[in-house]
Amino acid sequence: MADLAAPAYEVTATKRRPKTFDELAGQEFVVSTLKNSLKSGSIAHAYLFSGPRGCGKTSAARILARSLNCESPVGGNLGEPCGQCDNCRSIAAGSNMDVIEIDGASNTGVNDVRQIKDEVLFPPQSGRYKVYIIDEVHMLTTNAFNALLKTIEEPPPYVIFIFATTEIHKVPATIKSRCQQFSFRLIPIETIQALLKKICDEMKIKADDNALFWIARESTGSLRDAFTLFDQVVSFSGGHINENLIREKLGLAGLEKINSLAEACAANDIAGALSQVDSILGSGVAIEQLVIDLAGYYRGLMLLKNGITRESLLGNNPDQFSAKVLETYDWARLEQALEILLACYRDMRYSVSPRYEFELAVSKLSWLNKWISPAELKAALDRAQNAMRGQAGPANDGPLPSAQKQTPQSSPGPQGPHKGNSLSDELRRMMAAKARPPAAQQAAAQQAAAAPSAVAQQAAAQTTAAGNQANEDDDDEPIWRTGALNSAAQKNSAQNSASGADGSTSAESPVDRVLRIIPGTVVN
Repeated sequence: MADLAAPAYEVTATKRRPKTFDELAGQEFVVSTLKNSLKSGSIAHAYLFSGPRGCGKTSAARILARSLNCESPVGGNLGEPCGQCDNCRSIAAGSNMDVIEIDGASNTGVNDVRQIKDEVLFPPQSGRYKVYIIDEVHMLTTNAFNALLKTIEEPPPYVIFIFATTEIHKVPATIKSRCQQFSFRLIPIETIQALLKKICDEMKIKADDNALFWIARESTGSLRDAFTLFDQVVSFSGGHINENLIREKLGLAGLEKINSLAEACAANDIAGALSQVDSILGSGVAIEQLVIDLAGYYRGLMLLKNGITRESLLGNNPDQFSAKVLETYDWARLEQALEILLACYRDMRYSVSPRYEFELAVSKLSWLNKWISPAELKAALDRAQNAMRGQAGPANDGPLPSAQKQTPQSSPGPQGPHKGNSLSDELRRMMAAKARPPAAQQAAAQQAAAAPSAVAQQAAAQTTAAGNQANEDDDDEPIWRTGALNSAAQKNSAQNSASGADGSTSAESPVDRVLRIIPGTVVN
């Protein structure tokens, strides 16, 4: 029969919860401010602790409550809790009647706030202060916040409120203005790694530095997450925590495989890169985790290109990155690689197959050294423009002036009746004359006036012949058509005879000219 008196297993996060301000890791500003307030006796009636998960908000609230109600504090009237008196032990166990912890996520209504308003009328039983710790206070409803306003603003002198939240933006401004606010920060990776190393020494567990660094990095600044992951690793490590064992048990790719995959992409070896992807996924690595690891790898390379060598920012030791990949890509292409992988991760959720999306991304990474950045494209266009300007004349920064633009020279007007003159030729000359500048158009008009209008004479002759032929072929031809044709021919003859001996002629619009040269057109 199992020994019932044996102590139960306690997780590291609970066992290592800070009991004093000095044990609160990574929050130096909060610790120093609260300790100075306790020494000077400047105790606010409401505090608001905000920050990410697992960074010590609830622990700081409990330490503050113990400091306020400790029977024999260290260093004076109000200071560090001794941890030995009845109040300290009962508060740590959660059984003290003067320190009430409320879960804001399950007590969100006005009735819960009304109960608090009724309870604050009664003074504390054993301590100096009655402390209310409301965790996840942002979950309260708007009406609950409004009902709490008056109590927070003017509470009894023995009541202190401590609010904790991970989403400070959801707390109304009316609540914030009545509280002293403290922003908790993410705990640095080096601090978490040092704490894990200390725990391993106390537990007589051998651990590699790379393995502890990986645990600290995966916790993303949350000490509680680091302790939880540490407990999981210890359970299968067998007394020795190493990176290879972590990769095998947790399904991680590892930096060696990531380096090999990135080198294949840098060498434009699409077949080799896709083969390595299949091998990595076949070893049990989740495709989402592989995308995350590869994106973090290219991010580290991008930071290295900018001269950043801090291991906590890179995610790995700078010497562990592939020198071949680092030499192949410049900063712009590493940025493009990271953008490709981030877009891949976003698109995987709505894709037909996440693997197809990742293989497409790997294919894009394989021709990344042929990708042209917008800056390179602009530089090439500038060089081409400068080269063209150098051939045409002296280079300048602006566009070519309109005076340098050459207009095509049009041929002079017809010099006499010859085979090349036709209706199409005349229309082309008209359009060219209309597109000329006013001075050139006036000169062309003078040239056309000096030459005999051979085309008009031919058109008149053709009109007369067509009219006679029509009269001979069809006796039923309407009389108005014949009259119109004869009228056009007579008008053309009159205009030709109106030209003076010196070649001068009256001004004629382009529309009248077209109507005049087309056979069978009536011109009024």
